[in-house]
Amino acid sequence: MARRLAFVIFPRFQLLDAAGPIAAFEIAERYQPGSYAPEFLAPASGAVASTAGATMLAANLCEGPFDTIVVAGGDGTRDRDDNQDLLAWLRREAPRARRVASVCSGAFLLAEAGLLDGRRATTHWGQTDNFARRYPKVDLQPDRIFTRDGEVWTSAGITAGIDLALALIEDDLGAKVARRTAQQLVVHHRRPGGQSQFSALLDSGGAHGRFAELMDWIRERLAEPLSVERLADEAAMSPRHFARAFRAETGLTPAKAVERLRLEAARLRVETSGEPIDRVAEAVGFGDPERMRRAFLRAFGQPPQAIRRAARA
Repeated sequence: MARRLAFVIFPRFQLLDAAGPIAAFEIAERYQPGSYAPEFLAPASGAVASTAGATMLAANLCEGPFDTIVVAGGDGTRDRDDNQDLLAWLRREAPRARRVASVCSGAFLLAEAGLLDGRRATTHWGQTDNFARRYPKVDLQPDRIFTRDGEVWTSAGITAGIDLALALIEDDLGAKVARRTAQQLVVHHRRPGGQSQFSALLDSGGAHGRFAELMDWIRERLAEPLSVERLADEAAMSPRHFARAFRAETGLTPAKAVERLRLEAARLRVETSGEPIDRVAEAVGFGDPERMRRAFLRAFGQPPQAIRRAARA
């Protein structure tokens, strides 16, 4: 029997938060017909406008039970008063569903409905401080692509919703279908939930771009020793002030940021080249391949060799 899926949107939802997971489940259905029966729901039926202005047709929130509820994110999650009907529906239907998931700031709706109290959850890195203040009962995991706590799943911003959907598909239909779905979407199969979402923040040089030039400088020197003192000197700051300012701007210590940049460079080389692993470790500054292996396990949940095999599968 097809699993009944509820994709929940609302006025000023983020288009890709909904469209990404919807497309993933659509493609999985092609590979295993009869698996899913999607429904598109909103507090009011008709054309629902996204933040981009594009609209999606939806039916009224209806009675379950549903196999899976997926709640999109977007600016509309901030409207507590406007979302009372949606929140009441979530409180009624979520306990009856096999699992519940959110994309990006959709976690705010799950938390407001009380569905994340005492659970691990994540959301977009740009909203983590606000989320933590508003929902102290939630065990926020700010540096994750997606989380699973029992049958409640939450994901970081926008494209992480596709990673979440692939994980849900794998949970239902197995790794082969999930991998073929990812290949059709032309995305990785699949970024582990524990992979850091701070890469985007580092790419921009922090919340306000303060360290953008420093990030470029680091990337050009990954094989060199990159102590806090050396980074502070390049930033023309004292080491203590630099360490504080950098963490406030990026959410990471300088050492953790350097490791993240080395990991990204190493993973690219592991996936796209035939270089020996020890040579990759040396080229990106890990030096010791065992040190790089431990870093890969912490960040990606897999050693370099497993990631190389998966990239070639």
